[in-house]
Amino acid sequence: MTSEREVLTWDGFGEATRTLSRQIVADEFVPDVVVAIARGGLLPAGAIAYGLGVKSCGALNVEFYTGIGTVLEAPALLPPDLDLGYLPGKRVLLVDDVADSGRTLALAVQMLRDADADVRSVCIYSKPGTIANPDYVWRQTDLWIDFPWSAAGSVLEEDSGAEASA
Repeated sequence: MTSEREVLTWDGFGEATRTLSRQIVADEFVPDVVVAIARGGLLPAGAIAYGLGVKSCGALNVEFYTGIGTVLEAPALLPPDLDLGYLPGKRVLLVDDVADSGRTLALAVQMLRDADADVRSVCIYSKPGTIANPDYVWRQTDLWIDFPWSAAGSVLEEDSGAEASA
């Protein structure tokens, strides 16, 4: 098993979200609202919303990955719920960090379409085996991705033996 990984830096993140914003503008898709798939899509959604000048943002909380290569049986929605009553007839840009299996993206796209929204999806990365290809993607990879916002893990996982200086 290889330990090679795709590493996205903060500078790379800026380049990726700016490039994706330009792709969306070039495609003449003007979203009314940007919806993030939390947690991985929160930072990309904010950056892309700024890149597009969109102020209306929301989030869908979906849990699927529980660790590197470990997943739940199916993606699960978590509270709080997105106000779906706002979405009929709206152009929605759905944002996530990666379309890996694509199951989370497929669930979210279907949920938004069921709310009668015109949905386009964007991910920084897409993997070759995804069942849901995003409409906009920055790069493809088959490697595990270290994102700058999550690679270090939770501070709760840090060495608890380190003494804080007073």
